[in-house]
Amino acid sequence: MADWIEAGAPAPDFTLPSTGGESVSLSKLRGKPVVLYFYPRDDTPGCTTEACSFRDRKKELGELGAAVLGISADTLESHARFRDKYHLNFPLLADVDHRVAESYGAWREKTRSGKKSMGIQRSTFLIDAHGTVRRVWKSVQVDGHDDEVLAALREL
Repeated sequence: MADWIEAGAPAPDFTLPSTGGESVSLSKLRGKPVVLYFYPRDDTPGCTTEACSFRDRKKELGELGAAVLGISADTLESHARFRDKYHLNFPLLADVDHRVAESYGAWREKTRSGKKSMGIQRSTFLIDAHGTVRRVWKSVQVDGHDDEVLAALREL
């Protein structure tokens, strides 16, 4: 289990397959801020609420020049069903071997119903146009998170 990437650190680069049909590389998004959020599972209550809030704020995020990327360890097929069901308007990236989640520190030990397991902790990284992490939310509470992200983007 890796340590969290902290604000001020360079964002670890990655290339992952996307629901858009091509691979997405963080380095190719230089020049614009990136909202990179990790979520536990497709089509579960909290993950759906979070994804739909980013979907619904797409215009505002775009006005601030930001790209939104959602990452979980689910497969592309699962991501495509999730995207289509909720009309998500940003790429979902498949990190099935959780290497990217580990590099950001989002792959953590979790306890649910008394059982410990490894999984993605809901977290968000705001990365500036130069590839530097500017803000980290390590344990996201879904309600109002989109407002927090937009406020932080406005401060860049």
